[in-house]
Amino acid sequence: MTKKKTKISDIFSLEGDMIKINENLTFKNTVPFLRQIEMLFRESTDAAFTVDLSNLKDVDSAGAQAIHRVTQIAEELNITVRVKNLGETVRNKMDLFQPVVPKTEPTFAKKEGFFYLLGAKTHRFLNDYVISFLYLVSDTLYWSVKDLFHKKQRRKGDLVNQAVSIGVNAVPIVMAMAFIIGLVLALQSSFQLQNFGANIYIVDLTVIAMMAEMGPLITAIMVAGRSGSSIAAEIATMKVTAEIDALRTMGLNPIRFVVVPKIYGSLITLPFLTLLACMAGIFGGAVAANLYLDITPSIFFNRMPEVLFQKDILTGIIKSLVFAFIIVITGTFFGFKVKEGAEGVGKSTTSAVVAAISLVIIADLILGIIFY
Repeated sequence: MTKKKTKISDIFSLEGDMIKINENLTFKNTVPFLRQIEMLFRESTDAAFTVDLSNLKDVDSAGAQAIHRVTQIAEELNITVRVKNLGETVRNKMDLFQPVVPKTEPTFAKKEGFFYLLGAKTHRFLNDYVISFLYLVSDTLYWSVKDLFHKKQRRKGDLVNQAVSIGVNAVPIVMAMAFIIGLVLALQSSFQLQNFGANIYIVDLTVIAMMAEMGPLITAIMVAGRSGSSIAAEIATMKVTAEIDALRTMGLNPIRFVVVPKIYGSLITLPFLTLLACMAGIFGGAVAANLYLDITPSIFFNRMPEVLFQKDILTGIIKSLVFAFIIVITGTFFGFKVKEGAEGVGKSTTSAVVAAISLVIIADLILGIIFY
């Protein structure tokens, strides 16, 4: 028994529960096609239809959307629709012009326990900061050592510029702060030494404290606040403005091109900057000793060779090298971590300074225990 064929329109015909599309679906006829399909579904008592596309040779974007819309109209009216006999061209067009699925309401996860949240934050911290930081350290060490033997691949004059920016330009502020620290250190100690009649030991206290401890530490803190923030802001700005991506596109390694010259500049200048800071701090201590303990500069400086040992000088220099590496690496790390615009640059700079000072103090503690 053959199914009765009913012609609904010039676009499609109905054979029982089969809708057979007879024309190509384009922008010109999709609107009447959908209107007639919806009217057919609303007036029909059938709960299922089959859409036959065997005669459909081509569709445009509007036609592909119209076929998808047929199934949506059927779902709204609780009717089942099955599409069959899709040609390759029609199938490709329908896959290309898939309807946009509306966003569903967000589902809120259940509240997790304290230990779960603590573990999740710890895991995130280890992945985002500790492991990434160690990878950056390894890359920087590799390129720093490799570039020692490939001088031709470095930019001419970049090492000098970084040395001047990080070290030479910081001399006035570092020496001024070190002088004040040495002066205050000797001043605060003088009142206690007077009670025991041990005025001359102000020399021992000032010289050893400045050379082995306060000199390298004050220098590193000042450089971290001054140059560490500059390094973080520079690299963060380069990343936000896609300069880092441009370097990679040109085949240049950002670590090698941007970071390694800063490492060299800081490692060369920070030991000298530390020695100048120690000298300024000792001179400040000599001023305080002369004013409050009646110890003349000649007595102060003549006693220095008796209390100053080579170990104290080497301790200060080694500390300055470690601090220099920490400052540059920390500024670089937070510069590369930036994710936002101008606001992100400010946040990364602040985080770099805080982290650099914290790591410098921790490293000073560890080195102090080692060299004690």
